[in-house]
Amino acid sequence: MSEHGVTGAATTPDTNDIDSTDPVGRLDRLPVGPWHRRLTAIVGIGAFFDLYEVFLGGVLAAALAESWQLSGTEKSWLIASGFLGMFVGANVLSVLADRFGRRKMFLVNLGLYSLFSLACAFAQDATQLSVLRFLAGLGLGAELVLVDTYLAEFLPRKVRGRYIAWAYTLGFVGVPVAALLGARLVAKHELFGVDGWRWLLVGGALGAAFIQLLRTRLPESPRWLASQGRTAEADAVVRGIEAQAGAEPAAIPAPRAETAGTAQTPEPAAAKVPLGQMFKAPYARRTVMWWIFQILQTVGYYGFGSLAPVVLQAKGHTVTESLTYAALSYLGYPVGSALSVPLIDRIERRTLIILSALGIAAFGLVFGFAEASWLIVGAGFLLTVSSNVFSNAFHVYQTEIFPTGMRSSAIGIAYSLSRLTSVVLPFIAIDVLEDLGADAVFIGSGVLMLILCLNVRILGPRTTGRSLESI
Repeated sequence: MSEHGVTGAATTPDTNDIDSTDPVGRLDRLPVGPWHRRLTAIVGIGAFFDLYEVFLGGVLAAALAESWQLSGTEKSWLIASGFLGMFVGANVLSVLADRFGRRKMFLVNLGLYSLFSLACAFAQDATQLSVLRFLAGLGLGAELVLVDTYLAEFLPRKVRGRYIAWAYTLGFVGVPVAALLGARLVAKHELFGVDGWRWLLVGGALGAAFIQLLRTRLPESPRWLASQGRTAEADAVVRGIEAQAGAEPAAIPAPRAETAGTAQTPEPAAAKVPLGQMFKAPYARRTVMWWIFQILQTVGYYGFGSLAPVVLQAKGHTVTESLTYAALSYLGYPVGSALSVPLIDRIERRTLIILSALGIAAFGLVFGFAEASWLIVGAGFLLTVSSNVFSNAFHVYQTEIFPTGMRSSAIGIAYSLSRLTSVVLPFIAIDVLEDLGADAVFIGSGVLMLILCLNVRILGPRTTGRSLESI
């Protein structure tokens, strides 16, 4: 029985048929063990800081609204400035990752973020803080793109979905942490004579610097090395992994035959792929689908996380109450991420994206109309649970629909559109919130999520259980 349920005669792998010079094939057949788990943990913890920073914008806007007497436009810029930096960073660093390697950009992005996040802690007004958040965002722009690309290129296909989901489960702990710390530190106003909100920025900067040190020990992606024609280096990296995993190339079973219509036998590692190929068959359809997806998912996903404290303030709650309710709602992010782990390799990625997007739309409507605190928190929690089943499914999915030679660039350019949408979103959403109320914000969000579902269902390919080279 093959891993796709195709009945066939059981055979003992013929080690003479194994191509030990094919490092990419050996990666897919390598037994999963502690090395893969350590890699997933180090990369996943780095995602913590991207997600921490993303949702920190709403916390800062709520915390500083009164003390700095922020106008609606200034609050919007505090939220939007980080996303604007991420838009630029996602376009630049993700393309550079396809040219200079995943590992180098991993070090560059967290280094930039750590430096400018620390500088943010010393900002004296909204303009300074917005500019510095833009610069910090430059560093984080490609973080999640690199997390997805890097892990997908190392992990065997049978665990690719689950392990990327575990990486994000670690990362999403940052969301409730940012809100809970925000509520406590804002409520105290000062700690050791320093404004509480400034400690949130210092903590993010120092934590990111520590993770950057851990990442200096990460190897370069063998798939990327092979796509650059650096096969000897790719082989050396894979041999090192095999040694740590206690396996030798000759001991790794060769891939079994798979029937047409389920999955295909892996092809050799791709060579360099011109970026323009993303606009030609068979990738043009996927590119259009993913650009539309990234624009729409921002409204339902990041829209709630970054705007929830401001929405709750508009409902008449105090700053501390708003941040506390938001923090309790945000507990659903790591819960939803963990829930996705047993689902992500069992349910077709495309189907899981659609089902969880419908959950975001439904619970968002309840949150928008809710008045009672228990219903606000309950709907927010279920919305964020749905959000992270959705998020993990699409983060895995996007790594599977483009080839290695342009994977980081294609994902990064599409992902940058979500960041650009996040720049515009606060200005539109806050105006709608002030003029029409929270219910209108979430009705509009729900409609856009329905369009997203149709887009993925009509244009998206099936990918679950297939090797990266065969999709």
